[in-house]
Amino acid sequence: MGYNRDNLRRIKEEYEGKYLLARADAERRRSELHARFPEVAEFDAAMRGIGVELLKTAVGGGPGAQDRLAELRHQNEDLMAARAEFLEANGYPADYSEIRYECPLCGDTGYIDTKMCDCMRRALILAGYESSGLGQLIERQTFENFSLDYYRQKPDQYATMQRNYDALYRFAHEFRAGQCRNFALFGGTGLGKTHLSSAVARVVIERGYDVCYVTAVGLIADYEYDRFKSSREDERGTLARYADCDLLIIDDLGTEVSNQFTVSVIYNLINTRLNRALSTVISTNLSQKELRDRYWDRITSRILGEYQPLVFSGVDVRAQKLRQG
Repeated sequence: MGYNRDNLRRIKEEYEGKYLLARADAERRRSELHARFPEVAEFDAAMRGIGVELLKTAVGGGPGAQDRLAELRHQNEDLMAARAEFLEANGYPADYSEIRYECPLCGDTGYIDTKMCDCMRRALILAGYESSGLGQLIERQTFENFSLDYYRQKPDQYATMQRNYDALYRFAHEFRAGQCRNFALFGGTGLGKTHLSSAVARVVIERGYDVCYVTAVGLIADYEYDRFKSSREDERGTLARYADCDLLIIDDLGTEVSNQFTVSVIYNLINTRLNRALSTVISTNLSQKELRDRYWDRITSRILGEYQPLVFSGVDVRAQKLRQG
């Protein structure tokens, strides 16, 4: 799927606006110069004439064409130098009427030839952060600042958390759309499930994929709203994105109200994404036994059968930080 479609459309529209604005602003400055200095208008008219003759000569070819092209280019360079000297003598920068693109590499088009420019890629990454649903967590919680020191009390817990970290790190850095690698993160509060989920999201977004994060409560609320509203205004919006995004992260499964509707929603979403070979990460405070007791067998069989389980253990990291701080 690649970058979020809404983000890509919006960023492209922004680039089109920047491109047109830069050219309009340059034309405004050129008109200002023409109004104040007739000499500049004469320079520009002469250079336009040379440009037309250059094109005709290049297309027409014939004997002596190359010599004539060289002569015209030399004349144009002389005019440009004279124009620049005139502007500077009158207190203006030589490039005062030049187009000032935000990105000189792509000229605010977002592309260099057919390759996306780094400036547009950065804009899409920032937009991906905003639309992921993680808010500031994606800025604060990274692989780099996830510390395994909080799990050193017991060697077996430390080894388990090291394996969890390594598995999610590899998953994020090797992520490919349609690979259908899924993880179920089990464990109590404050053990790093959300931190590592955020870290995964950040890396996958930076690699150019669409990531959506939602709590189980928020997920059900969106489906409830869609169920009872009168229009289908969101038909290709939030709910479609849950089913279509390259990576869906569902946090705190088990905190939502459990009834036939909510269980049906969760089953259909999990099943749809498996059928489409799309990756999902689910975190929950429930144990695997509690998961079986709470949900249909069809849900638990898919999570426990199709998802790689990662059990988080240790002592609440937030509580440790409070004691230290």
